[in-house]
Amino acid sequence: MIEIEFGMEDVVRTRFALSPLWEVVASVRVLKGADEQGLHRAWVEQVRPRLAAADADLSPLLDLVPVPPRPPWAGYVPGFLCPPPTTPLPSLAVELATVRATPPALLRTKADVPPARMAALRADPAGELGRISDAIEAYWELALAPYWSRILTLLENDIRYRAGRLVAGGARQLFADLDPQVAWAGGTLQLEHRTARGSRPLDGRGLLLVPSAFVWPRVFSVLNEPWQPSLRYPPRGVGTLWESRPVPVSDALAGVVGRSRATLLAELAAPASTTALARRTGLTPGGVSQHLTLLRTAGLVSAHRAGRQVLYARTRAGAALVAAAGSG
Repeated sequence: MIEIEFGMEDVVRTRFALSPLWEVVASVRVLKGADEQGLHRAWVEQVRPRLAAADADLSPLLDLVPVPPRPPWAGYVPGFLCPPPTTPLPSLAVELATVRATPPALLRTKADVPPARMAALRADPAGELGRISDAIEAYWELALAPYWSRILTLLENDIRYRAGRLVAGGARQLFADLDPQVAWAGGTLQLEHRTARGSRPLDGRGLLLVPSAFVWPRVFSVLNEPWQPSLRYPPRGVGTLWESRPVPVSDALAGVVGRSRATLLAELAAPASTTALARRTGLTPGGVSQHLTLLRTAGLVSAHRAGRQVLYARTRAGAALVAAAGSG
């Protein structure tokens, strides 16, 4: 059991943030076996063959994320690979800039990383950090970018809920249902941990709370210098993340953008290729391509290359339009 000690200044400085970079690291852990319950099976089944077929060297990233230990406690992840974000919603590019600028003194870890990889980091920090960042960008485009709108909606909804809890009942209510491994008691946050023990004073730095789609059923903690103390926890509703629900085509939306484009927006609740969309909608591949081009121009759809195919996904604006039309 770890006891995280709060002072008055720590309560004031406790905040939320999201981290695309952490989702990269946590999702690699899932691909390596940290999903015993199969929560992310649908995502894994789509992404694993895509990564295998990709013409990209992902080893600088994959080497730094160890195979999850058994029994299933969290294990270690190199801190320099995923430092806690300093702003509420940084872009992946901003977080990678931090990685590229990591001081050589911080290139150390207790994680089970191949010695050759750590030796390469120590021998050429700038070059190796650049290669790691390039691998992260390639992985992101293949594995997470097509799904980011869906993931981001889940994470932002959790933060809105938590903020309401904090306003309604302070820190006690905020932490009351954060996770079964976390409990608030008399100015101390108690965190269940299989190997670590003792008190961890925050010393006025506050606590950073980062909801993460890929950590369930665990809570990851960062409590050592030089990073801000952080908890990465599963958001509410994570079990529904990959559910495939039929989305009816709204007559109201069809009246604005046309029936075919409204149908494509409805079908893009999950990323799909032109061929798949043509098969599901009955439109010709050429027609689908033409409509998707118009939707991309309007900022309602994004495209991401995945190996030899291009996957399309609704943007946040597209998802909001579909939701608004459906509720109307």
